[in-house]
Amino acid sequence: QVQLVESGGGLVQAGGSLRLSCAASGRTFSRNAMGWFRQAPEKEREFVATISWSGGVTYVGDSVKGRFTISRDNAKKTVYLQMNTLKPEDTAVYYCAARRTAGAASGSNEYAYWGQGTQVTVPG
Repeated sequence: QVQLVESGGGLVQAGGSLRLSCAASGRTFSRNAMGWFRQAPEKEREFVATISWSGGVTYVGDSVKGRFTISRDNAKKTVYLQMNTLKPEDTAVYYCAARRTAGAASGSNEYAYWGQGTQVTVPG
């Protein structure tokens, strides 16, 4: 089992920045690929970003490309999502997720472990 706890969400004005953190505990973290997803009210869960176990491979979704960056610190068992130039359409609950395997992936059904989520609100 891997337990995940997100933090760093909040209210930020359009154009601002936030950094989300996801702290992992339990089974080994360094061999798990990690991802961030988000879900806005009445919308499907959306892929945001993923990172391989080593951090050497990263992908971000088209809607956040050029604005969001994913990174990880295996020594701290933490994955980060740096969000810049935030827009009202970025408003959502952001979830951290872990795979059982090492490769980055964008499908939510490829992730076995999920955090409780953290709210990000960007007023219009």
